This record gives sequence, C-alpha cells and structure tokens, in this order.
Amino acid sequence: MSLTKFESMLKTNNIFFFDLVEFEEIIIHYLDAGKLSLAKKAVKLGLEQHPQSVDLKLLQVEIYIFENELDKAFSLLRKLERIEPSNDEIFIQKATINSKTGKHKEAIINLEKALTFTDDKVDVWSLIGMEYLYLDNFEKARLSFEKCIEVDFEDYSALYNIVYCYDMEQKHAQAIVYLNNYININPYCEVAWHQLGRQYFILKMYEEALNSFDYAVLIDEFFIGGYLEKAKTLEELGRYQEAIDNYLITLELDDPTAFAYVRIGECYERIHKFDAAISYYKKAVHEDPLLDKAWILLTDLYYNDGNYQKASYYISKALKIDEQNALYWRKYAEIKLKLSFFEEAVVGFETCLDLGDDALEVYIGLTDVLSFLGEFEDAISVLLRAQKTYKKLAEIEYRLTGLFFALNKEKYGFHHLIVGMKLDYEYHIILKELYPTVFENKKVQKLIANYKKALE
Repeated sequence: MSLTKFESMLKTNNIFFFDLVEFEEIIIHYLDAGKLSLAKKAVKLGLEQHPQSVDLKLLQVEIYIFENELDKAFSLLRKLERIEPSNDEIFIQKATINSKTGKHKEAIINLEKALTFTDDKVDVWSLIGMEYLYLDNFEKARLSFEKCIEVDFEDYSALYNIVYCYDMEQKHAQAIVYLNNYININPYCEVAWHQLGRQYFILKMYEEALNSFDYAVLIDEFFIGGYLEKAKTLEELGRYQEAIDNYLITLELDDPTAFAYVRIGECYERIHKFDAAISYYKKAVHEDPLLDKAWILLTDLYYNDGNYQKASYYISKALKIDEQNALYWRKYAEIKLKLSFFEEAVVGFETCLDLGDDALEVYIGLTDVLSFLGEFEDAISVLLRAQKTYKKLAEIEYRLTGLFFALNKEKYGFHHLIVGMKLDYEYHIILKELYPTVFENKKVQKLIANYKKALE
C-alpha cells in the first residue's frame, strides 16, 4: 500500500507523509529490485521528512557503496558512529567498505565490533567467515561458520562453507567426523549425506560413499546431485549398469545434459555395448555441439573399430572446438596415417611439436612419415631436434643410420649405427623394418656381425 502511495506521489508531484518504517520498506524494496534511481529518490524524501534518522542514513550508505562512492560512505559512517557508537549496522557497513577495498583484516576487526552490539550474531559470524576465506585462512573461516551451525543447524549455506574449508585444508577425514556428528543432530538432511558421500569418494572409500548417497536420495527422491554422485561412485565400483540407471534418473528429473549423456556412453563402452555408447555420445554432441570430449570419444570408438573415415570426421569436429589441443592433433595424425594421407599426418605431427608436445612418439612418428615420403633431410632435422631432449636413444640412432645411408652419407650412417649398437644391439632389427635396403647392405651386415662377435 505504501509503495503504491509513494509511486503515485512521484507521478503527481504531491507530497505525502510516510513514517520511518514505511520509508525503510520502500527503499529496501527498490534496492532489492535493482531500481537504484527510485531508491535514491525515496532516501532523499525520507531524509527530508526524517532528517535525524540513522536508519535512513545507513540506507544512504548502502547506495553510496553500490555506486562505489566509498569515500562518501565512509565519511557518513564516521558521523553516524559518533551519534550511535553501539549501532552494529555501522560497523557492518564499514566492514563492507573494507572488504571491497581488499582490507579484509580491517573488515574482520569491524565485524568483531559489530558482534558486541548485535542480537543477530549468525549473520555477522557468516560475514567474518567470508572475510577469512578471502584471506585463505580456512581454519578460522571454518570455525566462524561452525558457530552459525551451532545456532541454526539448518543453515545449509554455512554447512557448505564448512565442507569447502575442510576441502581446501585437505582434511577429508576430519570433514567426515564433523558431518557424521552433524547427521546425528539432523539425520534427515540430504545435503549433509551428500557432502559426506563426497568426502568418502575423495578418500576412495566407495562403499561408504555409496551408502551416503543412497541416504541422500532416499530423503529427497528429486535430489539430482545425489543421483549423479551415486552414479559416479557406482562407476568406480565397476557397477556400470547401475550407474547408467542412476544417470537416466537425472534425465527424467531435469532437462538432459551433455555431461550425463557422456557418462552414460562411457559406461556402455566399459561393458562393451559400443552401439549404445555411440548413441549417447551423439546425443551429447547434439545437446552441446561444443563439447569436444564427446567428439573425441566418438573418434576413439570409430578408430578402435577400424572405421578411420568416421574417426577422421569426428576428430575434425573436435579440432574446430579446440585447435590448440596437442593430443587432438596427435590423434589426427594417427588417423591420417591409417588413411595413408601422409602429408596431412605430417601437418598433424608438426602441429603437435609447435604446441609443445615433444613426446618421443611425436618425433618418431613425424620422422617415419617424412622418411616414407622421401623427405630424408627434413627427417634428419626432426631427429636432431629430438636429440636435444632425448639423448642416447637407440630408436633415434638407428633411424639416423638409415636416413644418412639413404642420402649416401655412409660415414655418418656408420657412426650412428655404432652408437645405436652400443646403446641397444638387439634393436638394430628396426633397420630391417624401416630401411630394408640399408639393412641388406653388405658393409652394414659386416659391421653388425663384427660387433656381435665382439660382444661374445
């Protein structure tokens, strides 16, 4: 009624009287609704009618803070503190300004002053806890939130923050003790059972985790988070069909998610139901076309099945989403090799190296493709680059042997052959596989035979 009256006054330019409580309700309504200009008008009119009101001036402070006029806000708060030195809201607002300017220790000091005057200690303890979180002091933050729970055991925001602090401290066993004690007080709290399950899961105590998630969904049969965590736990226990069933429940309770579709697909893959896995991976990419993980899972399935054309199609989809992913480029190169698209395989391996993937497999793969294409000098350059990271490796030395012989540089070829045999004599058989004409070279055969005799 007072809000309608106030807005009518603004339209007609008539001046109506409102008592202090009415003005506070009007201003708070506009602040909550984000209608800052109307809140400012209400504060202005309110202070004209009630110029001594500290409560209205505190609402003015809130507006100053919202508009980032922190100096004005702090100046007004100092004046109000002289008028009402035991007003807890003054110190809470000072703490808000401290927090916004990164002065979290000063914020805590002001909040502790507010504690001495307030009747609503829970809100202040919560604010103190948040300030300690900003300081990464998780122990003191946790202790502050625990005080909130002692007063109101259904303060689930405080409960989440307590568990978060235990997580950040990596005190999962202590978190389990705390949550079990909490459950003894509030046994039908699905949030607590869910959080307890998470702690058991982190510690790989999967049977205990499953038991906790069972209780969570028994208490609240529409608790999607409980079913998701239960399904993940069943996966860890190797109970994939049961995991699928729980993921499917989440799809019934809420709109389908690409995450759930992917997890279902992975479960089907684990029990070798590949057609079903493909079906759910396709549902995942339909739900979220930018989910590169689903495209990669499709790629791998088709690759392992020998369907390299489809694998090539799906890896291209993944690369369009994340072209800076070296693992995707490596898979791209491997697929192109299977399809005998050697130039494209070269591009894939070279991109891996450009992106910082300097695994030996990448160097070797690129070398072998270049060698097959007759690009011997480029292949040698790749191996010499690899040697900066991988020193004294027979895989590299024998390949350099074959490449130098291919370029008619026998002196260098024999040098690397000797080094290779010193590193791993038996591995010289790779020459027969990669460079058969070099392996059959009489001089090479003689050196290999002489080296073998020297070893006997």
